[in-house]
Amino acid sequence: MRLRIILISIFLLLSPSFSGNNDSILDILKITPSPKSIDYVNNKKEFHLFPLLTEQRHQKTWNLSSVIQENTINGLRLLLDVDNDIVKKIEEISEDPEVLEQAISSVERCLKEKRKIYFYGCGATGRLAKQMESSFWRPFWKRVKKTSLWEKIRTHVSEDIENMLIGEMTGGDRALISSLEGFEDLQLIGKLQYIDRGIEKGDLVFCVTEGGETSSVIGTILYALSQYHDNERGEISRKNLYFVYNNPDNILINFERSRKVIENSGITKINLTTGPQAITGSTRMQATTIETFVLGVVLEEGIERFLRNFLSEDELENLGFSKNFKLRDKLLSFKDLKYSIDKEAEAISKFTELEAETYKNKRFSTYFAKKALITVFIDSTERSPTFRLYPLDTVKEKERKCWIQVWTEGKDIRDAWRNFLGRDFRGLKESFYREPFETQIEDPYLKESALRSLKNAGDDQEFLYDFSFSDENILRRGPSKGDLGVVVCMDDEIKEINDKKSLIAKFINLFRERGGNIALISVGEGKREEIEGIVRKANSGRKDVFVQISTPPFPDPILLRRHITLKMLLNSHSTAVMTKLGRVVGNTMTNVSPSNLKLIGRATYLIMSHVNDTLSQKEWIEKYGKIEPISFSEANAVLFDAMDFVNSSNIGQTAEVSLSIIRILEAFKRKSFVSWEDALKILERDGLENYLIKLNPAIRVKR
Repeated sequence: MRLRIILISIFLLLSPSFSGNNDSILDILKITPSPKSIDYVNNKKEFHLFPLLTEQRHQKTWNLSSVIQENTINGLRLLLDVDNDIVKKIEEISEDPEVLEQAISSVERCLKEKRKIYFYGCGATGRLAKQMESSFWRPFWKRVKKTSLWEKIRTHVSEDIENMLIGEMTGGDRALISSLEGFEDLQLIGKLQYIDRGIEKGDLVFCVTEGGETSSVIGTILYALSQYHDNERGEISRKNLYFVYNNPDNILINFERSRKVIENSGITKINLTTGPQAITGSTRMQATTIETFVLGVVLEEGIERFLRNFLSEDELENLGFSKNFKLRDKLLSFKDLKYSIDKEAEAISKFTELEAETYKNKRFSTYFAKKALITVFIDSTERSPTFRLYPLDTVKEKERKCWIQVWTEGKDIRDAWRNFLGRDFRGLKESFYREPFETQIEDPYLKESALRSLKNAGDDQEFLYDFSFSDENILRRGPSKGDLGVVVCMDDEIKEINDKKSLIAKFINLFRERGGNIALISVGEGKREEIEGIVRKANSGRKDVFVQISTPPFPDPILLRRHITLKMLLNSHSTAVMTKLGRVVGNTMTNVSPSNLKLIGRATYLIMSHVNDTLSQKEWIEKYGKIEPISFSEANAVLFDAMDFVNSSNIGQTAEVSLSIIRILEAFKRKSFVSWEDALKILERDGLENYLIKLNPAIRVKR
C-alpha cells in the first residue's frame, strides 16, 4: 500500500494537472493558485526533495504517535531505537576510516601551519558548526591556557588559537534563534560568509549538510574550490575541502547542485548516511548526531596527534587524552554512550510526561545550563520549525509566547551571549551583503525574502534575546505557579544544587518559592550512589523528576561524548513531548513550519500523502465514494493559501499542513466548500490525528 501511494504521488508530481471525474479540489475550495505557488511547482523542482532517504518514514517509529499516547516509555524506546542506525554506520566507518584519517591529518596540518579551520552549515548543521567552535574548541583551549602546560604549548600554536576555528551558520549568530527566510536557498550567501569570515585558500573547510542538497552550504564549498587553480583541484584541494552529508549519492546526483559537488574530484566527500530519521525529515536527530560525533572525533584526534609532537604521555593525560584510546576506540565509544541513555528510559519518560503536562496546562518551561548550555539551547530552538511553535521570545514581548526559554549565568544580555558563544555576538553587516543581494539574486521571490531577512541578521539582534539569569530577566520572564524549571548539569555541577550561593541552587529555589516544578538532568562520569545522595539531600522529600546519565569512563578532552549523550537524550525527549501533544501524526512532521523551499516541498508532500492515503482506504470509498488522488500542484496551491491565512489571522502556532489536510478532506466529505475558519475549528476541537483516525483507521497500523 505504501509503495502504491508513493508511486501514485510521483506520477502526479510529473503530471501536475488534476484529472478524474470529481471536481478539482481547487474548484471546490475556490482557490486560485497564487503566483508563488505556480512558481514553486514549475520553477523550483530542485527543492522537491521528498525522494531523499532522510525524508522517508522510518519503519521503527511508523506508529509512534499512537504508541506514545498509550505508553510514554514504549514511545521513547521507539525513538531511541532509531539511534542504533548510527551505531551500525559508525561500526562500518571504523572498519574503513581512510577518509577520516585524511581529515584528521588535515586538522593536524592546520594546527602546525597556524591555518584556520572553518565549519559551515545551515539550520541543524549550522548549529553543529557553532558547537564545534563554542562547545568543543574554545573551552578546550581556554582550559589549556589555565594549565602549567600552556607555556610549553604556546610556542607551537597561533597566538590567537581560540579564534582559529570558526563555526559559521547560514545567517550568522542570529540564525541560532530561528531561520532567516530566503538565506538557506542561496548559494551566494555561502560564498559571501566565507569571504566575510576571512577564510582563505589553504584553510581547512568542512561544509556540512544533513540532506546533501542545501544551497548555501553547496555555495560555500564550490566557492572554496574556486580559490584553487586548475592544477591544484585534486590532491591539494581535496586535503582542505570536505563535504559532509547524509543521503545516498545515487539519489543526490539527481539534483544538479548536489551533483556538482559529489562528482567533483577536487572535494573530499564524507557520506554518513544512516537512513530515515525517527521523524520524517527531522535531520536534527540521527543525521546531525552522527555528523557531530564523527566530526568531533576528527577534531579531537587531530588535536591529540598535533600535541603528541611535543608533549609527553603524562602531559597528554593531564589534558584528558590517552594513548590507549585510538581512533577506532573513539568511534566505537558511541555505542556505549547510546546504551547509557537506553538504561534510563523510565526516568526520561517521567521528565517527558512532566514537560508535556506543563504545556498542556498552558504553562511554560525554563531550562538552566552552564557547561551544557549550547546543547540545551540547540534542542530548545530547533523545536520551533519542527513542531510549528513560536520562536524564542524577544525582550520586546510583553508576555511569554514561546513555551520554552533558556537561561545561563550572566549579569546581562551581552554577558550571557559571551558565556554562550565564548566570544562576542557576530551578525551579518548589511553594508557587506546588501549590494550582492540586490544585483546577483535573479529570482524575485528569493531576493525579496533575502533582503527582508538581512534586516534581522545584524549585530543589533544580540540585544533582542536575553538568556541571562539576572534580576531583570526574572522580573520580565520569571516563573509562575505550574511552570517547569529544568536544570541540566555536567559532571560536578550537580554538587552546586546544595550550595545556596550557587546559581543552580538559586534557580531551583526560585521555582519552588513560586509554585513551579523542578526536573534535574545530570550527565557525566560521577558515581551514581554519590549523585543520588546529593539529589536526595537537595530534594528533602520533594518529588522532583531526576534523570541521571552515567557516561562510560572514556577519555573526553573536548567534552564531545558528554554533549552527544545529552543531545540524544534531549532530542528524543523533546520529540516525545511534542508527539504526546499531538504535533506528530504517526511519525510524520505534520506541524513542520514551511519557512524555506525545502520545507515547502516537505509540507506539500505531507498534505498530498495524508490526503491520498485516506482517499485510497476501503472505509473512505464505502462512505464517500471513489475520489481521484490530489496532485502535488493542488496540494501546493492549498498550502500557500493556508500560509496566507495563518499569517493574516494571528494564529501563530497553527500548522498549515494539518489545517490543509483537514480542509481538503472535509470538502471531499461534504462535496462542498469548506472555509479555513471551519477547518481551524475542527483542528482545534479534534486534532489532526483524531480527525484522520475516524476516516482512516489504518493510520495506526504499521505498514
